[in-house]
Amino acid sequence: MQDVRPIGQDAVHVVVDMQDLFAARTVWHTPSIPAITPGILRLVAHRSDRAIFTRFMTPRTADETSGAWRTYYRRWTRVTTSRMDPALLDVMNDFRSFIPPAHVVDKTTYSAFESDAFVNLLDAMACRTLIVTGVETDVCVLATVMTGVDRGYRVIIAEDAVTSSDEDAHRAMLDLVYRRFEDQMEIGSTAEIIASWQC
Repeated sequence: MQDVRPIGQDAVHVVVDMQDLFAARTVWHTPSIPAITPGILRLVAHRSDRAIFTRFMTPRTADETSGAWRTYYRRWTRVTTSRMDPALLDVMNDFRSFIPPAHVVDKTTYSAFESDAFVNLLDAMACRTLIVTGVETDVCVLATVMTGVDRGYRVIIAEDAVTSSDEDAHRAMLDLVYRRFEDQMEIGSTAEIIASWQC
């Protein structure tokens, strides 16, 4: 895996699903979120105008979805908005003071690229480099970075600013899976990324 190379003006920081849905004591609680929050805050503060927060939006009921998503939400009915306070879908309070100039985009799938609003915003920001933080390393972060690679983006993962509710899966992503994409992904600390990112 290559070290983080200089980062230019075409970079966008994608903060994946840092929501109360995962930070609070829900069935999707990710206990390690407090450990990654300071690094994400520093990255957002560095270029808040180049940050996009994604929100994973759950349906009101499982029957509002189709296919395997219907099966999924029948299992996870407690996160549907008919059962859960919709306010839990909000971006964590730690980050709200940055919005705006930071942007918020909603998605209903793991990959942010399934949201037309996300793709259009990247185009409007002339983005060619994605700096990715957030949750979960092995689910929504994984889906987003893999689609980014397929679409030809340079992808940089902040290793101290991604996490998962499954520590073994998180480590497998960072130690094994992502490192297979050495020509398309870079992995570095938030400090290294900030030092490399030209303002």
